[in-house]
This record gives sequence, structure tokens and C-alpha cells, in this order.
Amino acid sequence: MREPVLNGAEMAILINRFEGIARKMTNTLYRTGRSGVLNRARDFSCCIVTADCDLLATADSLPIHVLVGPDMMARTMKEFHPHLKRGDAFLHNSPYHGSSHAADHVLLIPVVDDDGVHRFTVLTKAHQADCGNSLPTTYMGTAVDVYNEGALIFPAVRVQEDYKTNEDIVRMCEMRIRVPEQWKGDFLAMIGSARIGERELLDLGQEIGWDRLSAFCGQWFDYSEQRMAARLATLPAGRTSAASTHDPIPGTPAEGVRITASVHSMPEEGRLEVDLRDNIDALPCGLNLSEACARSAVLIAVFNSIGGDIPRNAGSFRRIDILLRENAIAGIPRHPTSCSVSTTNVADRVTHSVSLSIAQLGEGFGTAEFGAFLPPSSAVVSGIDPRTKERFVNQIFLGCTTGGGTPHEDCWLTYLHVGNGGMCFIDSVELDELYQPIIVYDRRILSDTEGAGRHLGAPSLQVEFGPNGCEIDVSYVSDGRLNPPRGVHGGGTGGGSDQFRRRVDGSTEQLEAAATVRLAEGESIISVCCGGGGYGRPSERDPVRVLQDVRDGWVSADRARDVYKVVFDSAGEVDAAKTGEARRTAA
Repeated sequence: MREPVLNGAEMAILINRFEGIARKMTNTLYRTGRSGVLNRARDFSCCIVTADCDLLATADSLPIHVLVGPDMMARTMKEFHPHLKRGDAFLHNSPYHGSSHAADHVLLIPVVDDDGVHRFTVLTKAHQADCGNSLPTTYMGTAVDVYNEGALIFPAVRVQEDYKTNEDIVRMCEMRIRVPEQWKGDFLAMIGSARIGERELLDLGQEIGWDRLSAFCGQWFDYSEQRMAARLATLPAGRTSAASTHDPIPGTPAEGVRITASVHSMPEEGRLEVDLRDNIDALPCGLNLSEACARSAVLIAVFNSIGGDIPRNAGSFRRIDILLRENAIAGIPRHPTSCSVSTTNVADRVTHSVSLSIAQLGEGFGTAEFGAFLPPSSAVVSGIDPRTKERFVNQIFLGCTTGGGTPHEDCWLTYLHVGNGGMCFIDSVELDELYQPIIVYDRRILSDTEGAGRHLGAPSLQVEFGPNGCEIDVSYVSDGRLNPPRGVHGGGTGGGSDQFRRRVDGSTEQLEAAATVRLAEGESIISVCCGGGGYGRPSERDPVRVLQDVRDGWVSADRARDVYKVVFDSAGEVDAAKTGEARRTAA
């Protein structure tokens, strides 16, 4: 039978139907998740892949979660379980089989029609408050291998059959995870989210017809590929290379981890090649990337660099060739390499190196570096809550700025980190104090830490918090103190990160970049997150915008004069004549 050809209106309607289903899954998980990392910070993703394991719809997902990985996990599910049935569900978190890292639990549910044909797979991926690591954190930067991490690894394990849960697996998790009731609440929320997606897709298939939906997928992928090819054709031709360096932590070289990316732009072919093979081997620490995160980090840089209007799916990805090698820190890991921090630190450095490489192709392309991540303001906090006498573990999201300047506009102030695409939420101070025994003493922007430029990088954010009536452990893997975010095309460097303990007597001590710090009652931790790099020369910034920056408290009048070459009169307004003279002299 001849495949139906869909017109543009039908294509637009159907992709929005699929995206709407993914959003229903998202809304279900956000409203029913038990842990704060889900129901306050929204550190999760929901997506749909085809029966051929091609990424179709991601809605509001975190890019590092879904650009690559859902396709690999769906293939693993089919390889390990060739006879899929309606009512099946699979638990997955193996970084060696397509997942990001052990802390991201994934529910995969095959959507099987009334004739027993596998049509789609829905995925719900949720970062866990605790995953059973040997320390109470989901980011073990200093873990020498996966055994040192300690989390249970599930490579597409069937956790439901005929809609009934395998309670043996649940009991295993409850025995290993420090907050079993909280974990089970999140697990049930994930099942509910994925089953919503299954139900909606079955209804859509009944309404539209499975053959027509299959035809849509192929034609939508072809359309997306054409859009990507046309956009890549606008890039200048050439080969470029750039590097971004992660600060040293235990298990890395003393100089840190330098991540290099080489980019080959082929506009005449509408293709882009990114080569990550010229990087060091995997290290005895948790910074190594899973293959899914290595590939996703590259795609994040590409989409950030060429505009956000290209569909993000298997079709547009066909035009991006990503070259990896086995056993590289940013490549394809071998078991038992630890990938505990795979979604953030080195992944962000991959994105930065690719973005900087694309920026070298010419003005108007690429981005400045975004700030590095995982300072104490985004730490995993744990201990015994004196109000309930029970253990608590949760990742807090008290704020990170980190947004880099772009060719077209200023930073996104509350980006968190480049891999999450700004999709996570910042915690309410009041809710964090309600749900954990902590007090937040300070949360504020630090003046004159922005990445100066025609378009600004974010200023740094300072957060200070401590225990309330107890002692707490604060686990983090901070990057960016020694290697703050750099600007491009004349843009300045953004503020770097740092962290300090404030003792009971008020004195402070600088803390290590990667640590689990125990705070006693009366102590606090001071977290300074990275800002972002600037794009373009500061002296090219609109003086009216500089004036607003000063009024907002981001930039001091002295910095406006010295860096941006903007002079104010006695009334605090821009002196156009003196500003023009200062900029001509600087040029």
C-alpha cells in the first residue's frame, strides 16, 4: 500500500499532538513526584521515540537528558527483551547502555497496539534524590569506579509485566536507597507519567491510524533534516578547534581536565562534523561521560550556536557527525568506569569547546562559555531531621546563574548550567527551609562579575546556608574557580566559582572543589557560582543598556566607565558626547 503523504498543516498538527503528550507526562511527574528534586526543581524529562528507536518528541525536557540516550536505551530494551508486550515497563539507569548516569532512573514503556505490534516507546527520566551511592550524594566526583559509587545499576530491567510491578526489584531499591519511601513515591510518579503517555498514544493511534502516524514520523524527520541542512549551509566553511578546561579534583591531572573539540563545517554539503577523539583516557574519578552525554553535549552546543528554531529530533541529527573513541573521558566508557557526574561538569566543558569552535567560524555564530556547575548552592544535602528524627536526602537548587552571552542577546540569568537548557527551576527559599532543616542566610547577585560584552554573560550568584538544629552533610563537585567562563569576539570573562565554610566564630575557610562537607550547628557554607562569558566587545554595548545594568546593580558606575566606556553626567544619565569620545579613544 502506498504511504500517505501529509501536507504541512497535518504535519504541524501531529507534531503538536505528540509534544502535547510529552507535556502531559511532564505535568504528571511534576505534580506527583515526592522528592524536591522533582516537584520543586523539575530535574526530569519525558519524551517519545519511534519503534525504530528514533527520537521524536521531547517537549520541555532537559537537553542533556534526551538529545541522545532515549534512542540508545530503547535499542537496549529491544535487544534484551525482543518480545515486548502491552503492560511491560523497564527500569534503566546504566551509563554503559545508553543512560546518562546512575542517578537518572528511567522508565521505558513500549506502546503496543491491539494487534501486538510495537509502535512507539515512551520514556520518563528522573534524577533521584538518592540512588544508593556509597556516600549520600548522586554526584560522586571522586569515585574511582562504579563499584566505589555503589548505586544499583539496571540495564533495561523489566519492572512491570501485564501492568504488575515486580516487587522484588522495588525491595532491592528500598534496601539500598537511604530514603526508601521518598524513592518509591518518585518511582510510582514515574510509572504514572509513562503510563499517561502510553494511554494517550494508544488513543492517538486509534484516532489517526498507525500507518498514518508512521508516515508522519518519516516525513517529519525528513523535513527536520532539510531544515538542519539549510541552516548549516549558512555557516562559513572551515576547520576550527577549541578547548575548555575543568578544574582539578582528586583523580584528575594536577592541571585539570582539558577538553578539546574540533569542528569541520561543510556548508556545501549541509553537514557539520565534531571530533572529540583527541582527549585523554577515562580517569579514576566520576567525571567521565557516558556516550549519551558526550553526544548530547555536542548537540547542545550546535543548537545553541545556530539558532533555536530547528526541530530537535532524529531527522535533524542526521546532519551532525560526532566522532568519539572508546575509553576516552568524553567518549564511550568501558565498565566499570565511573560516570557519576556525567550530566554536568565535563559534559559542560564539551559543550563549551564545541561552542567556542563554532564561534571561531565567524561573528554571529557560537556562544561565549557558560559558567561551570555543581557549586554548593546545587548540592545534595543530607542528615537526620531533628523535627522528625528521620533521615533526609535531597538535592537543593538554590540558584546558579551561569548564562553565556550570545550573538543576538544577553545571557539567560538563571540558566543553572548549559546542559539543562534553563529548564530546571530555582527552589523557593521558604520551601527548602520547610522540607530540610536548613536556614538560607543570603542569596544575591554579585556586582561586577558579569562577562562584559556587547551581549552580557551572567553575573555570579552568592548563596549562604547552614543547618537548623542539627548537623548536615553538603556534597558538591564545583568547577570554575581556576577556569572561569571565557568570552568570545572580544567579550570578557565571567566571575569564577568558590566555596567557603563560615565557622561559628564568623571566620571563613576556603573549601575544596569536590567534597562532602559536614556542617555543625551554627556553621554555614558560602557558595559562589560562576557567571558567564560575554559576547562581543564591551565598548559596542548600547549605552542605554549599560545604564540599566548599573541601575539593576549588576555593574558599578566605575566599571561602566572603565570597561564599557560609558560616561554618566551628574544626574546619572548617559553623557552621549563624553561616551562617544571615550569609545573613540579606546578604539
